[in-house]
Amino acid sequence: MKIIPGGRSSNYLARFGIFFIITAIIIGFPSSYSVGDDNSQPSQNLEIYNWYDLDAVRDNLSGYHILMNDLNSTTEGYEELASPTANGGKGWQPIGYTKIVRSCGAGVASFDYYLRGTFDGQGYEIRDLFINRPDENKVSLFYATLDSGRIKNIGVTNVTVTGASTIGCLVGWNEGTVDNSYSSGNVNGEVRVGGLVGSNVGTVLNSYSSGNVNGSSRVGGLAGSNRGGSLNNSHSMCSVIGVDDVGGLVGYTQGGTVNNSYSTGDVNGNQNVGGLVGLNGVRDAETKSIVRDSYSTSNVNGNYKVGGLVGHNYYGTVSNSYSTGNVAGYSDVGGLVGKKALLPTASNSFWDTETSGQATSDGGTGKNTTEMKNITTFSEVDWNIIAVANTTMREPAYIWNIVNNLTYPFLSWQS
Repeated sequence: MKIIPGGRSSNYLARFGIFFIITAIIIGFPSSYSVGDDNSQPSQNLEIYNWYDLDAVRDNLSGYHILMNDLNSTTEGYEELASPTANGGKGWQPIGYTKIVRSCGAGVASFDYYLRGTFDGQGYEIRDLFINRPDENKVSLFYATLDSGRIKNIGVTNVTVTGASTIGCLVGWNEGTVDNSYSSGNVNGEVRVGGLVGSNVGTVLNSYSSGNVNGSSRVGGLAGSNRGGSLNNSHSMCSVIGVDDVGGLVGYTQGGTVNNSYSTGDVNGNQNVGGLVGLNGVRDAETKSIVRDSYSTSNVNGNYKVGGLVGHNYYGTVSNSYSTGNVAGYSDVGGLVGKKALLPTASNSFWDTETSGQATSDGGTGKNTTEMKNITTFSEVDWNIIAVANTTMREPAYIWNIVNNLTYPFLSWQS
């Protein structure tokens, strides 16, 4: 059959061909896609000496990158890339992004350009980072990591970050691993706002944060939210201010774990406000959130469901943990737990009735300060604890150490 250009058959075949190609592209690509999967953009390992080198990581998201020295406001490339005047006053552009592709009649595809390789800070710091993107999400040094992505041995200090949702100093959305890293600075956002990580669905360990964190919902000193992820051997010294689901370490957990961790900064909010965790758990018996072998000395102020350790223990569990900070609120206020649902438990856990100013808690056991500094209180309920001679000594074979009759229990990994 002869096809006449511009004729009905020709137009039909052309339209069909375009539809077929677009559909094949959308079906063929996975939902989570990174630059490293694109052969047109090969990855390479980078040695990072200045801000221009750091900026080049965004084009090499699957490489193994090494920071070779500290970066700060005097390092080459700062004014152009990371200062308050960079990018029209927006400052640093987070490394990575998500691209949404829409096609006429063929659906939507989402391509994730996340860190899938390794960024090793080698103990150096990235300082003076400035980001002002109040209408953007996943705002941080790194936009996001895939499950294979790893960020380690890095400090990001004197950071100023402003964004909308999923905000942190180091990484906005973490599916991978953040290890032996820390942050200090001022973080401001709306939802899922954390000192180090905005939202964690992977692993954060051996890390800490300090400074100030401000947001509306799911606001935490280390991480804004922890959805199915784990926060291990980590701590926060941040001052945290929010409205709902506000915690000294993490604002909201959903099927996640907080283990061997602690918080010390002041926490202020309205509802579900806790010294360590704001809201712990979801209404699903199979994805319970867990807090264990952790503590808080944070002073906590809120209105509803306010606790020294956990504000609202909603289908979550708390074990072998304690709190000592002052707790104040209007309704459902407790020394350890402000409010719990029917199923959640707080086993082998304690709060100081004197320092907290609270005689009751919706879970846990109240003890006076003398009892809280006596090893018998904890050994009688089988805590993994041992007495040491002074505060400079550690027995790392035990989870908890205590200078009997002198200190509260402390975690053996603490410096």
